Amino acid sequence: MRTNIMKSLVFIDACMRGKESRTRRIAEPIIDKLSERYEIIKYDLNQLPLTIVQEDLIQKRAHGDYDFMSLSWAETIRDADRIVIAAPFWDMSYPAALKNFLELCSIFDVTFKSNDKTCYGNCRAEKLLYITTRGMDIATGDPLEQATPHLKALSWLWGIGPMDVIATQNMDYVSLDEIEEKVQNAIKEGLKLVEEW
Repeated sequence: MRTNIMKSLVFIDACMRGKESRTRRIAEPIIDKLSERYEIIKYDLNQLPLTIVQEDLIQKRAHGDYDFMSLSWAETIRDADRIVIAAPFWDMSYPAALKNFLELCSIFDVTFKSNDKTCYGNCRAEKLLYITTRGMDIATGDPLEQATPHLKALSWLWGIGPMDVIATQNMDYVSLDEIEEKVQNAIKEGLKLVEEW
């Protein structure tokens, strides 16, 4: 029973433009709201020493040799009750830093397992929220938008529950006033979503 312990939420911040990030502007008030009910564990990918998954790392993992840092990240994600990812639309998907981080956290017997027939998830999180902004006028579900399908597939692999998406689009080809309106509307949508999330 964990009734007296605040539930945990992992916030993966893959906003590459720092204070200029429109995605982060949307995410921050939503995370603030969620912090009333969850302990927030934040991973700012701009600040993490991310290594690339290459042959040496794969060989080490095949022999049970995991670096402490990525194993710790993976275990934290496995044990989280909720996960929020904030990442802009980047080259038709999301920034490489996020893919790199997710690959480092995709560890057999931690975030996923397998039986004799297939892989299955090992994560506790019942929900995932993906927050994004897109400069082009490309909607969630458009074949040109490849971030959402990948995150849904990874959620399946890791055993995470349904994924919600808060997205704005056509942010690079409108006025500053229209950008601000889109940001504020996305914040309102997100705050309403997480009231019982």
